[in-house]
Amino acid sequence: MATLVFTAIGTAIGGPLGGALGSLIGNRIDHAVLGGGGREGPRLKELGVSSSSYGSAIPRHHGRVRAPGTIVWATDLVERREESGGGKGRPSTSSYSYSVSFAVALSSRPIVRVGRIWADGNLLRGAAGDLKTGGTLRVYRGHGDQEPDPLIASAEPGCPAFRGLAYCVFESLELADFGNRIPTLTFEIIADEEPVTIGAVLEPLGEPVELDRPLTGLQGFSDEGGPLSLTLSAIGELYPLACDAGGASLSVRAADRVPGSVPVLPEATAAADGESFGTASGESWRRHADAAEVPDGLRYYDVARDYQPGLQRADGRARPGRSRAIEFPGALAAADARALANAAAARAAWSRETVAWRTAELDPELAPGAVVRVPGRTGNWLIESWEWREQGIELELRRLPRGPARQPAADPGEALPAADDLATPTVLAAYELPWDGSGTGVTAQAFAAVSSASRGWRGAALYVQQGAQLLPLGPSGQQRSVVGETVTGLPSSAGLLFDWRAELEVDLASADFVLDPATLAEIAGGANRALVGGEVLQFAGAERVTGARWRLSGLLRGRGGTEPIALQGHAPGSGFVLLDDRPVALDPAKLSEGAAAIAAIGLADPEPVTAPLEHAGSTRRPLAPVHGKAAAQADGGLLLTWRRRARGAWLWQDGVEVPLNEQAEAYLVGIGASDAPVLRWEPAVPRLEIGAAAWASIRAAHAGQPLWVRQVGTAALSPPLLLAIIA
Repeated sequence: MATLVFTAIGTAIGGPLGGALGSLIGNRIDHAVLGGGGREGPRLKELGVSSSSYGSAIPRHHGRVRAPGTIVWATDLVERREESGGGKGRPSTSSYSYSVSFAVALSSRPIVRVGRIWADGNLLRGAAGDLKTGGTLRVYRGHGDQEPDPLIASAEPGCPAFRGLAYCVFESLELADFGNRIPTLTFEIIADEEPVTIGAVLEPLGEPVELDRPLTGLQGFSDEGGPLSLTLSAIGELYPLACDAGGASLSVRAADRVPGSVPVLPEATAAADGESFGTASGESWRRHADAAEVPDGLRYYDVARDYQPGLQRADGRARPGRSRAIEFPGALAAADARALANAAAARAAWSRETVAWRTAELDPELAPGAVVRVPGRTGNWLIESWEWREQGIELELRRLPRGPARQPAADPGEALPAADDLATPTVLAAYELPWDGSGTGVTAQAFAAVSSASRGWRGAALYVQQGAQLLPLGPSGQQRSVVGETVTGLPSSAGLLFDWRAELEVDLASADFVLDPATLAEIAGGANRALVGGEVLQFAGAERVTGARWRLSGLLRGRGGTEPIALQGHAPGSGFVLLDDRPVALDPAKLSEGAAAIAAIGLADPEPVTAPLEHAGSTRRPLAPVHGKAAAQADGGLLLTWRRRARGAWLWQDGVEVPLNEQAEAYLVGIGASDAPVLRWEPAVPRLEIGAAAWASIRAAHAGQPLWVRQVGTAALSPPLLLAIIA
């Protein structure tokens, strides 16, 4: 307006040059009073991502919002190299990982805290404040006394403290989950614990404001800059505002609030000029036929869908032609959004009816924003404009809805929120199993059962502990092994028959672990194998007792040549590992002969979690012979016979010789302790004949001593088989 006025005055005084100067002056006045047109006000957008553009406006956030932020500082990628392997003539393997440190500006007004953080659409930080990947997060809330971040200060001398600006700093954020790049980030920003208010939105004015306009249901709002008039206009489309700057301070109240006593307008004043406002009678009524401006929906940020854009339709019959939806950059619940959509549609529909009214009375109560009644017409009317002219006070009014809008139930729609499970410490068991028949059988089949109590566990890095050193073995993966410990004990068992009556109760590491029952045919195929205290057993029944406790029934003991351990039985508190595809196979080339323990370091582990490599040597240890016999001979001698077994040959096939699977067939027969025999023989066949004289001497010298046999393998001796007790 000032541009037009000053252009006309300049042209009248100074011709074209004066008009140009007047236009320039008027334009400056318009910008100062109304604000420039180059900045947009708040508007609804799809979820953005963090950027680093120079000159980007830092929004002012209110309530709870989800916003991308602006990267204001970053380091170069930091490369970390680890070497593993290289033993026994194999080449070493180098692995590389990368991390980065950077700062993100969040809000140009102080905030309370930062909640969840999403990276590439997945949760990087949970509601409990836990980072889902390696790194450290520091949040600065934007108060005037905050100090510079120590990391930025160490890298950038003289760096600012960004006072008045809320920002966060990621230090050494691991990038393996994001393709070795800074991920696209969005932040849940809690700027205020209280509901959003008009007063907070108008803080940039720096002047006192009289407020009487609650923003019911509005949980979050972002002001991205631009004139405050555009911000108020965006809010006013859902929350009608009546602003009055005529008093000592700005007053903002609800424009749709009907007072208890509604004043009635004076009678219309006629005018001789029939072409003037309100016609000669002083009143005119008009109903706009075009319903295109009536919104039939509302798009908003839905808090139930992690602040993703949602849409709620207003009630009523669908209209032909293009529909119009209000784009509102606020965070709302679905029910509140639908109620606001209904109210906005009702206001727009009723406001198509307008009245122009002239009165000769000067009443200060009849000001824009006042609700009145019009003589001769029903309903309530809102004064939209007021003008003092020669013929009288001329008012423009629009019709208000007859009553409050309907507030039906609403559904936010289907959402697939990212899982927010808290990371828990690592649980580790390391063990070696008897050879399963695959491969050559000359290298250890060692495994690490790595697990945790919750789904939030993201895996761990595995190491072999050699003295004070931790040598890398590689990652464990994110799949949790089913581990636990026994609650009840197991008695001694020969492991020869399936025992339907045997039971075992175990406490698993997590309540979400599940054990499935199996049929006898499935057990014969190798189903439901478990490692309990070094013994491999199978179970047919599995029943959850409560929470993480399970009762296993129908046991087949001493599997995989572990019947000597089954004979010993197990006390309560023995380790339990389900032998399925979840335990991680350890590279034998990376395990030294004297490897004492395996270590794991996960995200929630302040210190390395270690476990001894149990049952070391099981893969290369021969199985104990079976079917031992000690037969007295007619001449007084003794004949010892037995049957050998082979590592990895678990199927006894008729007509086929059991493979040797050792470099040579050899045995050790001894008397006394199996690790320190007082007498020994080393036959190369599964029999030994002791002459009568020798046997008589042995009986006299070693009465009561055990007589046993062990198979001599390539790398170890088998457990002993008792042949007889010398009598």
